[in-house]
Amino acid sequence: MRRRTFLHHAARGLAAASVASSAFAKRIAALPALSQKFTAADKVTLGRTGIQTSRLAMGTGTVGVGHHSHQTDLGVGGLSKLLLNGYDNGLLFFDSADSYGSHPHVAESLKHVDRSKVTVLSKSWSRDADGMRADLDRFRRELGTDYIDVFLMHCLTEGDWTMRYRPVMDVLEEAKHKGVIRAHGCSCHSIEALRAAAKSPWVDVDLCRINPIGAHMDADPDTVVSVLKEMKSAGKGIIGMKILGQGALRDRQDEALKFALGLNLLDAFTIGAESIAEQSDLLRRIAAVA
Repeated sequence: MRRRTFLHHAARGLAAASVASSAFAKRIAALPALSQKFTAADKVTLGRTGIQTSRLAMGTGTVGVGHHSHQTDLGVGGLSKLLLNGYDNGLLFFDSADSYGSHPHVAESLKHVDRSKVTVLSKSWSRDADGMRADLDRFRRELGTDYIDVFLMHCLTEGDWTMRYRPVMDVLEEAKHKGVIRAHGCSCHSIEALRAAAKSPWVDVDLCRINPIGAHMDADPDTVVSVLKEMKSAGKGIIGMKILGQGALRDRQDEALKFALGLNLLDAFTIGAESIAEQSDLLRRIAAVA
């Protein structure tokens, strides 16, 4: 690359970073002062589901794909130990998924806790009715539990998913009526899918990507927030993810946490720690953010 071209691209990159940093600062500054103290272990209710759990869910799927994640790298014993440390500190929300490969790790943890106190969430990629029925049975076997508290259709991107996947939704609705799951919903990976979820009365709980810089999100923060307000008004449970922008805000965690808490829209949010020290630091930061 010629020197002049290199300098031009470098200058554009610095300018873009400066604009992003300025937008971040303005967005944080515009938030009202937090009106209360928060802790990761605060008892919250997910929308109108009646499910009570901790404000912080322990994520098990940082870069979770192909039945693998940063957390499952810890091994069954290591991740179970991390989850149990969280449980001992009031974290009662275990966030798992088939694609993370974390069911055996959660199952090991559930052997050592009061199951009735823990909220277990899992997610399926199945897009047909038979596949979803099979996943409901397999997930419960893998997790070692008779029921799953929150069961989500994973990574929806289609704007017409509520029509396209109606047979799958019917399977999950029937499972809820039978007590196999307590609530159903989705995780969205496009703004069109998120908007469809906001309008669908079928969605009990939505897992949404939200942070102040738009990292790994469905749209810019203001657009996503406007959809979350619609969800909140409809009484849906809202769980935030990508709170730290999948690591993009690792050096600005306090501001990112203040943003998530200051929205007054998220019932809970999920963050995946990779060690007890990181988990302890996260609990301290949430308690100190106000």
